[in-house]
Amino acid sequence: MLKTVSEMRPGESGVVVNTRGEGWTRKRLLDMGVTKSAPLTFKKSAPLGDPLEVVIRGYALSLRRKEGDLVDVEVTAKADKSAKEEVGK
Repeated sequence: MLKTVSEMRPGESGVVVNTRGEGWTRKRLLDMGVTKSAPLTFKKSAPLGDPLEVVIRGYALSLRRKEGDLVDVEVTAKADKSAKEEVGK
């Protein structure tokens, strides 16, 4: 199932399919390692929904919701109850 990072739920993971955007925004995402085929796990979002925390290439990365809208992910693992509990720790 294809989703943007902003649409993902805590505990879901997948592979980056596409990084959209233009200019410095796209370059910034690519420089941070948000590239095609990179494994990505959605950890959590801030209480008001911005920023979002993901784990990509082994490190935690915070993205603005607008940046998350530009990253398409093929979700391969759904969030389950145990994953949501672990994220809260």
